Amino acid sequence: MTRVTALMPKPGARAALSGALKEAHGCSLPAPNRRSGPCLWAGRDTFFLFGADPAPDLEAHAAVTDQSDAWVMLDLTGEGAEDVLARLVPVDLRPNAFPEDATARTLCGHMNVLIHRVEGGYRVMAFRSMARTLWHEIADAMAGVAARGEAG
Repeated sequence: MTRVTALMPKPGARAALSGALKEAHGCSLPAPNRRSGPCLWAGRDTFFLFGADPAPDLEAHAAVTDQSDAWVMLDLTGEGAEDVLARLVPVDLRPNAFPEDATARTLCGHMNVLIHRVEGGYRVMAFRSMARTLWHEIADAMAGVAARGEAG
């Protein structure tokens, strides 16, 4: 399982948090709808740090909470991944509109999700309580794409 840590900057501490992240984890706070290395924009004044345990000094600049058990991550890769998600999300995921460092907080059917690119496709993150529904929606979309021969 990948560790997910939420970082929410304290008032006036965004620059200090970005500097502390750069020093400890090699990334800075990303702009809205972007990713910077293991740090991902996750919504207004919310960022996710993936992987390593967060450096202790980050707490001086932000609320730091472990979100690992709160989210489910589903990687959708390979031929047709974009076609499958096109049936489910109101976001243009083509490479020219959604480049490598892009991320989006959006809807997948009726669920709130966070989507970003991974090697060969996309990672879709949803609240853990929606895991079964997310799986079902994506499986249905995959079956529809396969039946119509839309992939590629």
